[in-house]
Amino acid sequence: MRLLLLSNSTEHGQGYLDYAMPAIRELIGPARSLAFVPFALHDHDAYTAKVQARFAREGVAVTALGADAREGARVDGAEAVFVGGGNTFRLLDTLQRTGLLAALRRKARSGAPYLGASAGTNVAAPTIKTTNDMPIVQPASFGALGLVPFQINPHYLDADPASRHMGETREDRLREFLEENDAVVVGLREGAWLRVEGKQLRLGGSRGARLFRRGRDPEEALPGAVLDALLKETSGCTSGGP
Repeated sequence: MRLLLLSNSTEHGQGYLDYAMPAIRELIGPARSLAFVPFALHDHDAYTAKVQARFAREGVAVTALGADAREGARVDGAEAVFVGGGNTFRLLDTLQRTGLLAALRRKARSGAPYLGASAGTNVAAPTIKTTNDMPIVQPASFGALGLVPFQINPHYLDADPASRHMGETREDRLREFLEENDAVVVGLREGAWLRVEGKQLRLGGSRGARLFRRGRDPEEALPGAVLDALLKETSGCTSGGP
């Protein structure tokens, strides 16, 4: 598989996808067309126009998929796919109801470039149980694409020791997840991404990640880290959404 899983689509002070565009160009290679999945946001047309404008600067044509089971054939014929960010529950619900979840899984496993950002990165994991999003709709299950065997938490935030907030930190919430699920979780900071090429997994971007496992202290992973071993670890979360 060839995957680029971004924590976020926009870095502070930069334009849409600008910070990651060199890695995106490397992923898609000679492809000059992209099938875009806009389901994580309510206004598909506005979202698609934004993506089209950005990729037009790279000489890549973008066509949005509709929320229709008949779109599976367009997934099969796409040179590359981009699953955009927004609300992960809404995204997964639409993919499940239309049968496009299976089509995207099949496409990515065939070796076609898969680009995900935020929610599009969440659904690449076995489940969406480690999303930060509010469940504004209820999918048939939490089972997602399962393109990687570990869970991902995009937009991971380190605790601020100077904060007066008394609620749970992101680390607290991921530790709660591990109390009920025996899995690896990659807390992917803003500005970071995961690049999968076959059996190789690299951590790219500028800010690194934090790795969580049940019964162990979190581990720090710096930009450029080789994480191939994570592709071999068995997760207690299983995909299998409709």
